[in-house]
Amino acid sequence: MKFRNASVVALAAAAALTMTACSGTSDGTSAGGAESKSFEFWSFTGIDQKATVDDYKKKKPDVTVKLTEVGSSVETAQALTTALAGGKVPDLVLIQGDDMPKFVQQPQNFVDLRSLGADTMKGDYLDWVMSQSTAKDGSIIGIPTDVGGMAVAYRTDLFEAAGLPTDRDKVSELWPTWDAFIETGKKYTAKTGKAFTDNAATSVFFQAVNQVSEKYYDPSGNPVYATNPQVRTAFDYGIKAAQAGITAKQSSFTDGWSAAMKKGDFAVVAAPSWMLGSIRSNAPDTKGKWDLATIPGGSGNWGGSYLAIPKNAQNPKAAWDYISTMQSPAGQLEHFLDSGSLPTTPSVYKDQKLTSLKDPFFSDAPIGTIYTDSLLGLKPFLIGPDSSAIGQEFLNAITNVEQGKGDPAKAFDTAVTNIKTAIGG
Repeated sequence: MKFRNASVVALAAAAALTMTACSGTSDGTSAGGAESKSFEFWSFTGIDQKATVDDYKKKKPDVTVKLTEVGSSVETAQALTTALAGGKVPDLVLIQGDDMPKFVQQPQNFVDLRSLGADTMKGDYLDWVMSQSTAKDGSIIGIPTDVGGMAVAYRTDLFEAAGLPTDRDKVSELWPTWDAFIETGKKYTAKTGKAFTDNAATSVFFQAVNQVSEKYYDPSGNPVYATNPQVRTAFDYGIKAAQAGITAKQSSFTDGWSAAMKKGDFAVVAAPSWMLGSIRSNAPDTKGKWDLATIPGGSGNWGGSYLAIPKNAQNPKAAWDYISTMQSPAGQLEHFLDSGSLPTTPSVYKDQKLTSLKDPFFSDAPIGTIYTDSLLGLKPFLIGPDSSAIGQEFLNAITNVEQGKGDPAKAFDTAVTNIKTAIGG
C-alpha cells in the first residue's frame, strides 16, 4: 500500500487504457458471437499479480489474459473511476480494500456477482471481509483475494546486541500494549543509539487505528473521525512514538526506507503478511536475522483486496472463471503457499499445509498460524467512502511532527481541518 495522491497519473493511465479495451459484448461473447475465454485485467503494482495470472494460465492454457498493472492501488482505483465514467472498462479489476467503499456506493457500475455464482461462494470468506464488498441492496460487488493479518518483524541480531530477548514469544511479551512497545523502543535506542522502528505513522498509528471497534465512521455511516476517542488514542500513540526519538523517520515504501532496512538502520517494522516479500527483496542479505512477534494488542489487519467485474465488461464470464478458480479456498491456500498472500477463507486456517508452513528467512517462524491468529480476535468496523483520504491526513500530520515540521499539540486539530478540506465536509 502506497500513500500518495496520483490523480493526474491515474487520469492519463485511464485514458490510455480505455483506448485499448477488448472487443466483445456484455454477455461474455466476442463481437462475432462466439463465447470468449479471454479477458482484460487491471491490477495495481507491487504484488506480482503476473505470478497469479501465470498460475491460472497453467490451469487454463487456452485462455489469454491481458494483464495491465496500472500503477499504485490509488492510481488503479482512480483510473477505474475515470473508465467507469467513460464507458470503456476492463473485464476484471483488482480494488484495494480501503478503496472498495466508494465503489460499493455505486453498485450499478458493476456486475452483481450473485448472478454469476457468488451466492454459493460468499460463505467461504470471513464475514467482515465479505461485508465490505456487499452493497445495501445485497448485491455483491467484489470477491476478496486476501487479507493482511499483522505481526511485528524484528531483527534478532540487533535485539541481541541491545540486550533484548530474541525468542519470538518473549519478544511478544515485551509489548502487550502500544505504550509498552514505545517503552521498549526507548530502551533499544538508549542502548544502541539507533532507531528502533521505521516510522511512527504506519508502524504505530496505522496499526493501532485498525484495531478499534469503530474507526472513522459509525455503524450508520456517519463520519466520527474527529470525535471518536479510539481514533484519538491511536493518533496519540503515533505522536508519542514520533516524539520519543525511536524512529528512523523513514516513510514506508520510499527509497530511503528500503535502503535503511537493508543497512539495519531500524530493528522493527510493522509487517502484514504481504510485507514479508518486501523485506526479502529489500534486504536479501539479512536472511535468518529476522523473526516475527505478535502485534501490540494481539490482532490486526493491514491490507486486502477484491476482484470486481465492471458492468460494461465485454467478457464477464471469462473474468468470473478467473475469480471462481483462483479465489476458492483451495486457490487461496495455494496462493498463500506460493506467495504469502493470506487467505480470506477461514476453512483453510487449520489446514496442515498452512499450519506447518515455516519461513526460513524469518527464523522459521510459523507464518501461517501467526497471521491467521492475528485475524481471529479482530473486531470489524465500517470502512466509509472517504476512509482512505481521512487516514492519509492523519498519517501526514504524524509524519510532520516526526520530521519536526508540525506542532504535536496542534497536530490532531490540523489533521481534522485538512480532512474536512480533502473530503468536503
